[in-house]
Amino acid sequence: MTTLRLPSPGGGSRAYTPRSEPAPFVVAGTAGGAALASRRVFSAAHVVADPYADIGPDEPAAVDWDATLAFRRHLWSHGLGVAEAMDTAQRGMGLDWAGAAELIRRSAAEAKAVGGRIACGVGTDQLAPGPRSLDEVRAAYEEQLTLVEDTGSQAILMASRALAATATTPDDYLNLYSHLLRQSSEPVVLHWLGPMFDPALDGYWGSADLDAATETFLQVISEHPDKVDGIKISLLDAQREIELRRRLPKGVRCYTGDDFNYPELIAGDEQGFSHALLGIFDPLGPLAAAAVRVLDTGDTKGFRELLDPTVELSRHLFRTPTRFYKTGVVLLAWLAGHQDHFTMVGGLQSARSLPHLATAYELADGLGLFPDPAVAAARMKSLLHVGGVAQ
Repeated sequence: MTTLRLPSPGGGSRAYTPRSEPAPFVVAGTAGGAALASRRVFSAAHVVADPYADIGPDEPAAVDWDATLAFRRHLWSHGLGVAEAMDTAQRGMGLDWAGAAELIRRSAAEAKAVGGRIACGVGTDQLAPGPRSLDEVRAAYEEQLTLVEDTGSQAILMASRALAATATTPDDYLNLYSHLLRQSSEPVVLHWLGPMFDPALDGYWGSADLDAATETFLQVISEHPDKVDGIKISLLDAQREIELRRRLPKGVRCYTGDDFNYPELIAGDEQGFSHALLGIFDPLGPLAAAAVRVLDTGDTKGFRELLDPTVELSRHLFRTPTRFYKTGVVLLAWLAGHQDHFTMVGGLQSARSLPHLATAYELADGLGLFPDPAVAAARMKSLLHVGGVAQ
């Protein structure tokens, strides 16, 4: 294996020799496609751009549908669920509602064909930016909820930029979410996405004080426990998630969205545990599935031994500004052979520095995430060459 010269964050470069073999669980088919037993686990999946589309960053996204759906089949083949049209799919960061709607329809049909679990994001991103009336926000949510339910998918009620810009009191959130939950035909997942992922969501649930916001959030759930399958928490605060999940009504799941502390939250404690709905499980899919299969046997120690070493990579990908984590996710998908290029909708491949991407490659290779390390190294070498790093 050829040694690469990787750029260092502080300047200069360093030698790195890639590993010669992948970890055994990344090889297609070795994990088996049976559903995971002890935890319900979703990977929020990225979309693959069409590199031949002659479009600008402000134009509607051009998606390579074949490669996008093939990646979802990869996740399903390892027994994971797919969380579709979430922020990992660049929802609101290159993928507009028209593109998201098409993604939901296509992925839902593919899920039916292969028997895969799928849940899809419901938001209000068909509305133009800026404050709107609460009636307009409600109607936008209803339109998307109808589409998702018509495909037979489970709905994930995503946090809404339009609602954050329009609501003035916690009651505005309580009334709108109560209306949507009464309308939903099946239990939904409520999604609380923190401002580190999307600054436009600061003060969601009616307060920038997270304690006050938590009380409003819990009130929504307590008033409609039969319509809430679970909650997805993305606040990157493990203790807050633990305290919140202990207060959930019986039967309401907590899906961790904490890409910094997921091993301990999924493992849980004597008072409970979190399921998972994570963007980091896009690149970690096979490894994550292997770890949960170990947990299915009751071996918490073995689960942690597999998953704990991945946290360094995850924290690197999700470092501030956190919303640009998608760039590292797509880089790793390209290096792993799930797509033929490193191009993203909205031109987001430029959102991270070359040293950042080089470190992501090094950490992922160290974990054995690439099915063919030689291909990954050759692709990384080509990116370094284009970036001006001599080899």
